[in-house]
Amino acid sequence: MAKAGTWQWQNDAACRGESLVLFFGPPGERQPERDVRERKAKAICAQCPVRAECLGYALNRPEKYGTWAGLNEDERASERRRRQRAAQRAANKTTV
Repeated sequence: MAKAGTWQWQNDAACRGESLVLFFGPPGERQPERDVRERKAKAICAQCPVRAECLGYALNRPEKYGTWAGLNEDERASERRRRQRAAQRAANKTTV
């Protein structure tokens, strides 16, 4: 069971009240339409006061679909790998 307040950040999200299709896309979406939709979603995320909390949530889940904190699926996968490499480097420094 989640602690009280764990989801509180979502109440302050800039995407609150926006259509989910903007962030997750419709079935059968073609790449040109996806590019336009993602730009619109990312513009909302860029102004979001809880972007860091959203990204942490999406990376820790990990959320496989949609735009979270201004990052699409591929961008989040890259960020996860970057963070894993950084954590590994930090761990290696402490053992040397």
